[in-house]
Order: sequence, then structure tokens, then C-alpha cells
Amino acid sequence: MADPMRKDPYLSFRFRVEIGSLEVGGFSEVTGLQVEVELHDYREGGANNAMRRFAGPVKYPSNLILKHGIMDAQVLWNWQREVMQGTINPHNATVVLLNSAGEVRRRWEFQNVCPVRWNGPDLRAGTAEVAVETLELTHQGLIFK
Repeated sequence: MADPMRKDPYLSFRFRVEIGSLEVGGFSEVTGLQVEVELHDYREGGANNAMRRFAGPVKYPSNLILKHGIMDAQVLWNWQREVMQGTINPHNATVVLLNSAGEVRRRWEFQNVCPVRWNGPDLRAGTAEVAVETLELTHQGLIFK
């Protein structure tokens, strides 16, 4: 019998990605959920025994990286091609973590997402691996909900 007080951590394989109005398939991997606050050391006059540390600006040291198996839909490639041709059309994107029942447990919302790198699949005749494409997205902010 399951213990109702037991709180297990969520598993990392139950997630979905929403990118604005773009209809894209499921992703097999998402990385880059990262925020960092710069620290600045300050030597206060007369206080020779310690340095003061102050929080500085927030930065996002990693782009959002999405990987998924190639399908017939070319939505992500078309978006990357628009950027390559000078048309910047940013979207908001959300990474949603689900529990084992498929209920939303965490949301990471990225603002003004824009593709900056697309990698096609590695093709090898001697394997039966899924052809995976990678899309790297820059963003201007992350909200955790």
C-alpha cells in the first residue's frame, strides 16, 4: 500500500515544450534551464577584515537547447530560416514538467525566444537510431512557476 505522506521527486522524462503559436512535435531532450546572478565584491572603507558581496545583474549563461526526432513538419527549420534571412519573429516558450499522472507540476517560461543555431542529424548507415535535430534558442528572461 502506498504511503500518502511520501513525496518522491518528479521524473525528468515527463515534459512538454510549448513555443508560442508554433505547432511542433514532442522533444526528447531539453537543456539550458539556468539562471545566474553575478556577484560583486566590495571593500568597505575602514572594514579591513571582510569583503562585502552584493548581488549584481541576472544573466542566463546557457541558451535553451531542444532536441527531437525529425518528422515531416519543418516548422522549426522554417523559423530558423526566417532568422537567417533577417526576419526576427520571437515567441515565448514554456517547458512544462508533468507528474506520473500527467498533471502540470512546474513551468519554466522563457521570454522573447529566438533560434540562433540549428543542427541537423548525424546520419550513419550502420545504425537504426532516430534522426535527431537540435534547435538552440536565445531568450531574454526566465520565469519559474
